[in-house]
Amino acid sequence: MNTINEKLLDLKERKLFKLPLVLEGANEAVVSIDGKKVINLSSNNYLGFANHPKLIEASKKALDKYGVGSGAVRTIVGNMDIHEELDRRLAKFKREEAALVFQSGYMCNVGVIQAVVGRGDLIISDELNHASIIDGVRLSRAEKAIFKHSDMEDLENILKEKRHLYKDVLIITDGVFSMDGDLAKLPEIVKLAKKYNALTYVDDAHGSGVLGENGRGTVDHFKLHGQVDFIIGTLSKAIGVVGGYVSSSKEVREWLLNLGRPQLFSTSITPANAAAIIASIDILESTTEYTEKLWDNANYLKKLLKEKGFNIGNSETPITPIIVGDEAKTIELSKKILERGVFASPILFPTVPRNTARLRLMPTAMHTKKDLKAAVEIIYKTSKELNII
Repeated sequence: MNTINEKLLDLKERKLFKLPLVLEGANEAVVSIDGKKVINLSSNNYLGFANHPKLIEASKKALDKYGVGSGAVRTIVGNMDIHEELDRRLAKFKREEAALVFQSGYMCNVGVIQAVVGRGDLIISDELNHASIIDGVRLSRAEKAIFKHSDMEDLENILKEKRHLYKDVLIITDGVFSMDGDLAKLPEIVKLAKKYNALTYVDDAHGSGVLGENGRGTVDHFKLHGQVDFIIGTLSKAIGVVGGYVSSSKEVREWLLNLGRPQLFSTSITPANAAAIIASIDILESTTEYTEKLWDNANYLKKLLKEKGFNIGNSETPITPIIVGDEAKTIELSKKILERGVFASPILFPTVPRNTARLRLMPTAMHTKKDLKAAVEIIYKTSKELNII
């Protein structure tokens, strides 16, 4: 315990210690924190589905029919008809042969990577891939190589140098990079994978529900159906509920039901969650209203920020960073704008490289233009006071 206390003290002295804020109600465009209403620019609830009446209604009906939990791991007796229906619906939505739901996006990456590659194989991973991918790679026992972010020349150099030394090679990338909002160069990655007989793996956590036709994701956005071996998605962001999934071949699904450790050793998602996800897919398939509103708000926010002179990097998606650089100023900016009515979480090293500390703004379909304009004015005024711009 003394060791933990010492590490905590060090964290506090380096001003990296923080505890989560507590929301006093639903995660919406405007939230209540400490009894105060603030504009929320840190939520992954892109489309507002976490609070959508149709998802709530579907959850309530499933509660009445199935109860609050599935009662076992899926491979024993926790596999209900609603879980099977959800897998089928996801596969159809993603336009892939099969899909399999995990308890979270994190568990999906941890479970899939270690099940499909191992000793004697090589994983080539983008340097800015999500932490869950990094942990999945560590657990896989495969060798690893890191290519510079979205640098196709570096990726090909690694393939040239190492491909012949390994049985299977798996190239892993985020579809949308969560800190900068840029897209993977997926067509080029697929082309190189074919050239060097490698497998491809895309984590589309921030692309699902946001990109592609009716929010089908990055693979659909680039028209690469059938050309990416493993497509990972989350059900807790735009979809609005909780969980993760892999869409791939029928054989991959069956293999993961037998060898994916989170499937074998953790209870399946609740029936109410499964029902809500199905309702979310129903909405996405029936209308583009929510994704269009999201993109309209995102473009409006970017326009306002550029006009004010902020550095918003190279974002190609609704994820919009305000790159400050200095960590202390970034923390102070986040603190002061919260006092004035805007919540935007500071993102610091090691989550992002040194000297690139930022606020990460997440507009949603729930925001009004008035919300976004008011938020930008508060951030701009505060940034001027702190000599950030």
